[in-house]
Amino acid sequence: MSLLEAERVHARMAVVDEHIRCENRHDLDAVMATFGMDARYDDEPWGDHRTGRDGVRSYYTELMRALPDLAIEVKHRHVASESLVLEVTIRGTHLGPWRGLPATGRRMEFPLCGVYAFDADDRLAGERIYYDRGAVLGQLGLFHEPSGGLGRVVTALSHPVTIARAYLRRSPRNSPESGSPPAA
Repeated sequence: MSLLEAERVHARMAVVDEHIRCENRHDLDAVMATFGMDARYDDEPWGDHRTGRDGVRSYYTELMRALPDLAIEVKHRHVASESLVLEVTIRGTHLGPWRGLPATGRRMEFPLCGVYAFDADDRLAGERIYYDRGAVLGQLGLFHEPSGGLGRVVTALSHPVTIARAYLRRSPRNSPESGSPPAA
């Protein structure tokens, strides 16, 4: 890595570190100052893609309202030629509406991976995040593992046709050992 490349990586890491500090301080204006003019935010588990500074600001406004005690702990940093990748732990209490859900008052703590892209001025061009949406919904009390008792009941009530078909496919008369073809 050349000296110029090393300086560029260092500058980008400093921008991301400042970005995380501002998120932890809940300073929306300072968070937005880490983005360049053509900002983008992608919350991949929800398919939520915000473009432009107003779109990114609206994402953070909703997040900080939903989790007023949002805290981000950086676990690992990975440097690539055109981006930085952070593994973090997200913590907070769901005290405001989020994604159409009323506040549950429940604590959340989950791992998240964030990919940061940069513009020509080494400001954030975009942030793309990945996390286990099911784990988050489970911590909010809105998702139950289907293998557990409550999960089976909730799944059966939520999706009766799908579950009925699954049980028909599983029935002994439709098993490979019976010689009968599976039900459609």
